[in-house]
Amino acid sequence: MKDYPDRRWLLRQAGRTLSGAAASIVSTSLGARAEDRVTLPFANGERPLVRYPGKRPLIQLTARPPQLETPFSVFNENVITPNDAFFVRYHLADIPLTIDPDAFRLEVKGNVERPISLSLAELKSGFEPVEIVAVHQCTGNSRGFVEPRVAGGQLGHGAMGNARWRGVPLKAVLDKAGVRAGSRQVVFNGLDKPVLPETPDFLKALDVDHARDGEVILAYAMNGEDLPWLNGFPLRLVVPGYYGTYWVKHLNEITVIDRVFDGFWMSTAYRAPDNACACVEPGRKPLATTPVTRFNVRSFITNLADGMTVAAGTPTLVKGIAFDGGYGVADVLLSADGGQSWREARLGADLGRYSFREWRADLDLPKGAHELKVRAINTIGQSQPMAPLWNPPGYLRNVVETVRVHAA
Repeated sequence: MKDYPDRRWLLRQAGRTLSGAAASIVSTSLGARAEDRVTLPFANGERPLVRYPGKRPLIQLTARPPQLETPFSVFNENVITPNDAFFVRYHLADIPLTIDPDAFRLEVKGNVERPISLSLAELKSGFEPVEIVAVHQCTGNSRGFVEPRVAGGQLGHGAMGNARWRGVPLKAVLDKAGVRAGSRQVVFNGLDKPVLPETPDFLKALDVDHARDGEVILAYAMNGEDLPWLNGFPLRLVVPGYYGTYWVKHLNEITVIDRVFDGFWMSTAYRAPDNACACVEPGRKPLATTPVTRFNVRSFITNLADGMTVAAGTPTLVKGIAFDGGYGVADVLLSADGGQSWREARLGADLGRYSFREWRADLDLPKGAHELKVRAINTIGQSQPMAPLWNPPGYLRNVVETVRVHAA
């Protein structure tokens, strides 16, 4: 029986040095048994359910590099996603196996007045800390539902999560280094590396004005604890409202440049059709592309699953989550008749414009089959399409979701 993950990886992880509230990692590898599997609701959707260091059992897409999806039921537990249930996405297989937080340094260099090297202790004590509740979502979240099928990781809806991030404003660190006039972008690199020399290193870039907007942070804590190892310990970039491709893990290098960065992961990968819908006709290539950036509006029903039976003639609670790229959720509408009529749902606590927003509604469903649909609207009037939009990489999916139930 094959171990998930590799036993040597776990043993090395168990011996790493951590600080603060970070827990030691158990070195026992849990195998994926035949019964430890889930089947996501699309073609070839069977996956092992495995336990990695610091995580509860998650849905494994790949083992090297680790790609772990959150079981969708977790999103019904709380508007904040627990650290041990938070999804994991790496692009490069040579991930750091040991990091000494006392020796760790963040280098800030390039087109700056004063190149600086900061320890983790200096980041925590030398700057005013900030906190923000923000959704982290993989650009390819829900790709498994795309039809016609596209290449890439066939994910369900679990490559997302909502957490309270604590750290240092990127602006404060850049100001300490002194960004020179004429600077165009800021480039970010982490400790994960390619296995083969021909594989491009994973570098991402933000425009200088965005990097210095005060909201982008260098996070060292997540939900009141040190960052989990697999979510970027000891430092990661948090770009509220932007897709996860920008949220560089194990961040150790920031470079200010006087041009637009043309690395592979900006100029070739993570791009969508350059038009209003970021879509093309299925099977066609776009005429032009642009880097993916801000989330689309999304909403989900979390407490009812497709095919579930509910009680007829009595109020049925329907609840879920909604979010967008930072304008904030204004309304959530629920339909029990396949979108022919809609009613407003009650919105839950507002944890900030980048957070999941919980919603609830009570439906009195007569006997028979019902097609429930949920649609969110943000504060600038953006909403979700009734029919799915298509693009070659399967990015940015935000169609109105449907859950079919039977009342009896």
